[in-house]
Parts: sequence; C-alpha cells; structure tokens
Amino acid sequence: QVQFAETGGGLVQPGGSLRVSCSVPRNIFRSYTLGWHREAPGKQRELVASITTSGSTGYRESVKGRFTISKDYANNTMYLQMNDLNPEDTAVYYCNRAPRGLSGYWGQGTQVTVSS
Repeated sequence: QVQFAETGGGLVQPGGSLRVSCSVPRNIFRSYTLGWHREAPGKQRELVASITTSGSTGYRESVKGRFTISKDYANNTMYLQMNDLNPEDTAVYYCNRAPRGLSGYWGQGTQVTVSS
C-alpha cells in the first residue's frame, strides 16, 4: 500500500525556519484529519499539529505561534512551516492521520535538527 512520504528536513540554527512536506495517499487525503507527529531521541512520538478535512487546525502548546500546518488539495500534499525553531524541536517528523496514525502507513520520516 502507498505510504505517507515526508521530505524537507535538515539542519537549521536556533531561531531559523524550515518547511517540511508530506505526500499523502490519495485515498486518505480527503477522508481523515491529518497531522504531523515527531519523535525525539529517547522520547515517545507526539502529535505536533493537525488539520481536519474542513481545514481547521490544532497545535501542541509548545509550538503554537511558531508552526503552521496546511494542505494543498490539488496535489494531495500537506506542509508544516516551522519558525523560530529551538533545539527542543529536534526530532524525526512524520505525517499520518491524527491523532492516531494509521498502522502500516507510516513513512520513513524526515530528520529536523536544530543546532548551532
């Protein structure tokens, strides 16, 4: 089955910005609330941001005002714009259904490292 595919991670300095992208399987894009999850070393995977089928968004408290989730309906793509990044944002970022991901659809994730 086609999985989610994340791209756009990298190394950025504290205070910097990065945008990660997610190719969403076509049969899922319009059917579920979607979200960005992240997993930092030694920590459990956590939901960072979500967007409903109608476009309503929600954010983890620690990223409110800094991160913006969005969707491109024409290309079945989801984005996470991350501004004012700090080292605590360092993690592998995954996209999937929210709040709980669909088993078997997890992609490889994209590494975001915030360091000077």
